[in-house]
Amino acid sequence: MTTVFKTPMALKDAVGQSLGESDWLEIDQQRINTFADATGDHQWIHIDPERAKDGPFGQCIAHGYLSLSLVNLFLPQIIDVQGTSMGVNYGCEKVRFPAPVPVGSKVRGRGELLAVEEVKGGIQSTVRVTVEIEGSERPACVVNTISRYYPE
Repeated sequence: MTTVFKTPMALKDAVGQSLGESDWLEIDQQRINTFADATGDHQWIHIDPERAKDGPFGQCIAHGYLSLSLVNLFLPQIIDVQGTSMGVNYGCEKVRFPAPVPVGSKVRGRGELLAVEEVKGGIQSTVRVTVEIEGSERPACVVNTISRYYPE
């Protein structure tokens, strides 16, 4: 369920709060292959199921940067800041890939609002997104995302 803020300023009162989680998303071989084509990263551990059977994970795994890129899909499912004329992805900090994502796994994003500060013309928020793997104790990716919201 999406956490809704009526205005960018409303974020200030929610620092430290959990924002909930996105829907689960299955990571199939087609998504991995499409990501490999988009990035030019065709390492066998991602795209060659036959060779990957004998690799360290026994099957293909998703690119770490695929897990990171899904944060952009998950964020609008986690947080909705209303009353804005524009929102901007400003960057990210502290990206980690603690666990591989085997093909066929389901992942989702879980958000926590870490910080909010005023910037020229708007509000900047830092949300930690943890990309969880269904059934795994360790996440696929942990990243602090930075967004800027400009009021209407």
